[in-house]
Amino acid sequence: MINHVVLMKFKPGVKESDIENIEKRMNDLPNTITEIQMYEFGRNLIPSERSYDFALVSLFANPEAVSRYQAHPDHLLVVEKLKNICDSIVVVDFEGSDASSLKEKIPASDLTEW
Repeated sequence: MINHVVLMKFKPGVKESDIENIEKRMNDLPNTITEIQMYEFGRNLIPSERSYDFALVSLFANPEAVSRYQAHPDHLLVVEKLKNICDSIVVVDFEGSDASSLKEKIPASDLTEW
């Protein structure tokens, strides 16, 4: 599975209605883009100087599915809206690992030190 993570920092003074509009549009994407396997987004709950304002985490079967999602007209519309209200948007796509499989390979004594 490919994990697609997006962090957004809003421009100063962005209107609440603009954020709500983005949330509505983002909420609709899994209904129109079949490549999306899992999709969660939300506003930051614990603000700090280095935190971002909004995050999206989604899962896709493979890199080709991510590419189809990125090229989908509904996704492109959301991206354009985000560009208008965000100072910064960062993205990372990575192949996830099964944490339980890592636990099996790491001695229990090493896990307690984390």
